[in-house]
Amino acid sequence: MGSIIGFVSQKGGVGKSTLARGVGREAAANGLSVKIADLDVQQGTSVNWYRRRLEAGVEPIFSVESFKTASQALKLAPQFDYLIIDGPARASAATLEIARAATLLVQPTGSSVDDLEPAVLTFHELVRDGISRNALVFALSRVGTDAEEAEARAYIKQAGYSVLAGSIPERPAYRQASNVGLSITETRYSQLNKRADDLIQALVDRTDGTV
Repeated sequence: MGSIIGFVSQKGGVGKSTLARGVGREAAANGLSVKIADLDVQQGTSVNWYRRRLEAGVEPIFSVESFKTASQALKLAPQFDYLIIDGPARASAATLEIARAATLLVQPTGSSVDDLEPAVLTFHELVRDGISRNALVFALSRVGTDAEEAEARAYIKQAGYSVLAGSIPERPAYRQASNVGLSITETRYSQLNKRADDLIQALVDRTDGTV
């Protein structure tokens, strides 16, 4: 079985689907078989993004599919090098199911306390339910300044969790890329692509380092 990477969030709009799609794109670009499982059946953010990608003829091609439950998606894990689960828009019972199966559970968060407080509480709940802290990691997304990033890292560290090296800054170019089916490593700006790629590589290094 390959790696299972789960992306969850307590709040919407913190880059969960954006980061999941970026990891999927990079894995596929390196010749790995990838399935992104979109569990948000109402919004279908990743599925709709991938439709735009196909319409634009962007490569690499990989598999993105909507699932009603985490268990349905997890059954497919043996068929892929990477099963990437884009979890529900809010923490739910599915979050624990994903956490129990995942090689790594990633929670993207913004740098404000309004983002960080509920995110930390979500991980606290998972730890109380028996999930190892070693399987949980934060990714900083939509960061404004270096000072904000430093404060967010200190907050997460004080809470007892690890945070990936690197961050995704708040830039319109990332949204513009998503609008046409591109990932955060496929913007028009090489420096922004590198920022995204560095964060994704830090994530992959926490699994098996093959991307």
